[in-house]
Amino acid sequence: MPTSLERPPGLDSPLTAKIIKYGARANTALFKLTNGRIGGKWRIMAGWRKPAPVLLLEHVGRKSGRTFTTPLLFMRSGPDLVVVGSQGGLPKDPQWVANLRAQPEVAVRVPRRGRVLVRARIADPAEKAELWPRLLETYADFETYQTWTDREIPVIVLSPR
Repeated sequence: MPTSLERPPGLDSPLTAKIIKYGARANTALFKLTNGRIGGKWRIMAGWRKPAPVLLLEHVGRKSGRTFTTPLLFMRSGPDLVVVGSQGGLPKDPQWVANLRAQPEVAVRVPRRGRVLVRARIADPAEKAELWPRLLETYADFETYQTWTDREIPVIVLSPR
């Protein structure tokens, strides 16, 4: 695993967390309204030069039982979709990863394809090693996020069910 580098100041601030939260809500609403025509591509940071595809993950809170929708960058791998629990290199996995571990039967919304039922699983180390270079082709900043944290960022495979 790469050596942890210092995250830029301000990324861990409460204001940044609120901006991300409300930005994700806006992205989700626009994605749903337009079937992914708006909100279906990530155009920030590495996505500026090479926009990355976005899906909506519909998952159930392991404690609350509520349904949540989270926009995530993804890539295709055969019939599977692959997402990354990077959370911008924060020290802990995002909540949606814990939710998938507790309840792997979920749904995704893919641009122009609609809702698809999937089963989530964490890629094992060998599979992650195979997928990681392709994920970096999709969104190069995943590597930066890995250097900002000491945790092993999980890669999640979403298989059609």
